[in-house]
Amino acid sequence: MSQAIPEPIPDLGAGSAGKAAEPHPGGRIKHGISVQLLRLAAFTSWLNACIFTIHFTQILGWPLYLIDKDYYYAYMALTKQSFGLFATTIIAWFIPTVIRVSGDKSVRGQLLQTKDGRLETRFPERLVMIANHQIYTEWLYLWWVAYTSNMHGHVYIILKESLKYIPFVGPGMMFYGFIFMARNWAKDKIRLQHRLQKLVKGRHGGPMSGVSGMESLDPMWLIIFPEGTNLSANTRRQSQKWADKHGIKNLEHQLLPRSTGLQYCLQELKGTVEWVYDCTLAYEGIPRGSFGQDLFTLRSTYFQGRPPKSVNMYWRRLAVSSIPFNDPRKFEIWLRNQWQEKERLLEYFAQNGRFPADDGHDSEGEPAINRNSGTQVLKGAGFIETEVKLAHWYEVGQIFIVLAAFALVFNVLAKLWNMVLYGSLAGHG
Repeated sequence: MSQAIPEPIPDLGAGSAGKAAEPHPGGRIKHGISVQLLRLAAFTSWLNACIFTIHFTQILGWPLYLIDKDYYYAYMALTKQSFGLFATTIIAWFIPTVIRVSGDKSVRGQLLQTKDGRLETRFPERLVMIANHQIYTEWLYLWWVAYTSNMHGHVYIILKESLKYIPFVGPGMMFYGFIFMARNWAKDKIRLQHRLQKLVKGRHGGPMSGVSGMESLDPMWLIIFPEGTNLSANTRRQSQKWADKHGIKNLEHQLLPRSTGLQYCLQELKGTVEWVYDCTLAYEGIPRGSFGQDLFTLRSTYFQGRPPKSVNMYWRRLAVSSIPFNDPRKFEIWLRNQWQEKERLLEYFAQNGRFPADDGHDSEGEPAINRNSGTQVLKGAGFIETEVKLAHWYEVGQIFIVLAAFALVFNVLAKLWNMVLYGSLAGHG
C-alpha cells in the first residue's frame, strides 16, 4: 500500500516571494511514486487508445465528404461525440472532484439536477460561449457541460495555433472544424471568416443535424476564451503592460480580454445565434497572488491525486441583440464591463468560497406551478453540487463504436470476397 509522502513546497508563482509556503489547495499528495507511475501508465494508455481510435475513424470517414456532405458532417459529429465522452471519462476517472454549479436569473430553468445527482443543462442548440481562462484543461469541463445538454457532438473551439501541431490531436481538431488563431489578425481574420461562414451556411439534413433537420442551421456551440491564454505570472505582466498602454485598470483574478476576435465572430454569426452564454470558472483554495496553472499541473492533478477540491461555475445568459458588436469601441467597453462583472464574482468567490446562487422564481412569491394558468414558473437552481460522470456506464463503448462498426463491415466484406474467390476457383477446377 502506498503511503502519503510529505508535501513539497509548492511554486506559488508571482507574489509569493518572501512568504511562508502555503498548503496546496488540493491537499497532501495522495499517491506514492509507485501508484503515480501506475496512474501515468493508465492515463497514457487510455489517452492514446482513445485519441488514436477517434482520429483513425476520422480518416476512415473522410471519403464521405466527396460522396454526401450531409452524411460526412453527421459522421464527424459522431466522432466528436466520442471525443466528448473521452473528455468526460478523463475527468471522471482521473480527477474526480466536486463540481458546484450556479447562475443568475437569466438561466432559470436551464440548470437542473437529475435524480441520480448528475447535472442536466437545457441550453440552446446554437450559442456562443465565453469563459475566463485559469488552467489548461478548462475546455474539458466545458465540453462536459455540452455533454449535459446532449450537444457534445457539436462543439467548436477557438484555439492557439501551436496546438495544431500536436500529433493526432492537432489533425483531429482540424477535422472538427476548430479555429486556430496565430495572433496575427491579418491571417486570423481570413481563417475565422472561412470557418464562421461554414457555421452560418451549414444546413445539413440527415442524422445529427438538429431538431428541425433541413429547415434549421446545424447545431453549434462555439467556445471562445477572450483572454487568449490562461492566467499566469507572465501573462498577468503582459496584461498589465496592455492596461498601462491603454490607460485602463488591470484585473486581479483574470487577464484583460481582447475584443477583436469575439466581435468578429458575433458580426459573422449575426442572425444565426440569439445568445451568448458566459461561464465564470473558479477553483477552490487558490491563494491570492497564486495561479491555478502552477498548482494544478498535469502531475499534481492527474497523478498525485491533488485536483481542485471543487470546480465552480457561474452561468449567465446575454442576448446577442443587446450587444453592440457593430461598433468596435462600444463593443470593447461592453466586453470589459462583462469582465469587470466576472471580476466581482471572482472576488465574491475569494471571500466566500463559492459563487452567489439564484433561488428565486420568475414571479417572486408564486408557487412553482401557477394554478391559474397551469404553467410552470421558472425557478433558480440554487447550488447544484455534482460530479463529472457519464449518464450510463456503457457509453464508454461508444468511443470505439464507429471503429468497431468499420471492423465488422470489413470482416463481412472480406468473408464475402473469400466466398466469391473460392467459388470462382472451384468452378474452374
